[in-house]
Amino acid sequence: MSSIVDALSPLFALIALGAVLGWARFPGGEFWPRLERFIYYLLFPAMLVATLASAEVSRVSVLPLAITLVGTMVLLGGVLWLARGWLALSPPVFTSAFQGVVRFNTYVGVAGAAALYGEPGLTVAAVAIALMVPTANILCVLAFIVSGTQGPASVGKSMLALVRNPLILACLAGVGLNVSGIGLPGVSAPAIELLGQAALPLGLVAVGVALRPKALWRGGRAFWLSSVLKLIITPLLVLGLAWLFGLHGVDLGVALLFAALPTATSAYILARQLGGDAELMAAIITGQTLLAMLAMPVMLELLGAF
Repeated sequence: MSSIVDALSPLFALIALGAVLGWARFPGGEFWPRLERFIYYLLFPAMLVATLASAEVSRVSVLPLAITLVGTMVLLGGVLWLARGWLALSPPVFTSAFQGVVRFNTYVGVAGAAALYGEPGLTVAAVAIALMVPTANILCVLAFIVSGTQGPASVGKSMLALVRNPLILACLAGVGLNVSGIGLPGVSAPAIELLGQAALPLGLVAVGVALRPKALWRGGRAFWLSSVLKLIITPLLVLGLAWLFGLHGVDLGVALLFAALPTATSAYILARQLGGDAELMAAIITGQTLLAMLAMPVMLELLGAF
């Protein structure tokens, strides 16, 4: 347990720093929203390209990893949708709870994989992102569509945003450079690597800035439903599928880590754009992130024992 706590504690410390800076409104103005866009559109894609372009992806058990992670997301999303009548949640509330279960925080995931497993973990994390980001976006947009919380124009805009998603494009570019044998020639490799190194610490601080403790009063039943499914049931399902399909080693460790992640801060933006319950989404993001600081080390230790 101590090794996991030691590896994850610096991550949570940076999130806590971000929460303090957000509370203090420092440096103020549009600094943090602009920085978050800079991280999302430039720094994080640079890190993914640098990692995938030179990684030994052949050492990653891609098919078992895909079945385990994507299968869990689809299974939980399907169960939630089938149970929507029994849950008796309004469409906006349901879509926010759905996002709370299906989405995951990429910054915490990649930083955790690097802290726990080094370069091999970073490679597996990049592959996991390439598999999970498109799946999460498609499932969540479909949930909004079938719930009827937005109009046709919003659907088209959402699908266009999916095609233009910088993380998906970066993963495709990195894999393409790797498979083609081109890699990152000349000075582009160290330059892009240096650029990508700034993504994780700044991304973790930005996660903390986005937390909204006051929103926790808006949680209620939907918050606890999504949090239990996300932080407890998801890791258990991943462990079961991983055992069934022979996932092991670093691949298994990163899969369990990604399963235990809190939901993504970007879910709040989607909730606002597509008619979800934005205040509930803020409560889910904040609450899950705080709970994950306690739950992640415990779940990783318990599941790792199996």
